[in-house]
Amino acid sequence: MGRNLKSSERLRPVDLARGHGLSTQAIRNYEEAGILPAADRTPHGYRTYTPLHARALDAFLALVPGHGHQAATAIMRAVNEGAVDEAFRLIDESHAQLLDDRRTLGAVENALRDLVPAGEVPASGDTFIGPLAEQLGIRPATLRAWERAGLVQPRRDPLTGYRVYDAAAVRDARLTHQLRRGGYLLEQIAPLLTQVRSAGGLEPLETALRTWRDRLSSRGRSLLTGAAGLEAYLRAGG
Repeated sequence: MGRNLKSSERLRPVDLARGHGLSTQAIRNYEEAGILPAADRTPHGYRTYTPLHARALDAFLALVPGHGHQAATAIMRAVNEGAVDEAFRLIDESHAQLLDDRRTLGAVENALRDLVPAGEVPASGDTFIGPLAEQLGIRPATLRAWERAGLVQPRRDPLTGYRVYDAAAVRDARLTHQLRRGGYLLEQIAPLLTQVRSAGGLEPLETALRTWRDRLSSRGRSLLTGAAGLEAYLRAGG
């Protein structure tokens, strides 16, 4: 992207740094990384920047919260190299990842909402493979497959060797069933169940899910803020 960097206002590295709460070394590093366009040099070799460099730095700092440092760097480098379409593609990737994360969150929330009420199983939660399979509308072989995948962890009765599903195992089976109905693969379900177990059950997980949703909303807003900063930079250099 061709840019006219000439301006009546010249900024020293320290001016650019102080205006953004950064060190002069950070400014030099950003220029070397391609985040900032190349600076002009004085006859003595000192870097001089312009308001356009300040706009570039504004754009980068606005992009980082939504895209992360690495992606924001790649976006700015693409813009400064004239590959604006590549920058837009990178931005699209971040939005696609956010959408995928929202779908994952939605699947977990739907699975929690669609769980069979706890009153339909004994208060202790203990049940055997046949009754549990019947409640879920699946075959016992499916429960055994989920067990092999580490998704459901029944204990064995020491006398009979039969599988016994306690409340936690029943919960995991129900969640797995709902997520499978939502199109999730077993390997995608495993980390979600790990979250349930590490949270200590469904109620703590619901709190974690609210926090997760808040983070996604914050990230979505950060993407908008980053887009506004980049648009301002593109307009300034047009």
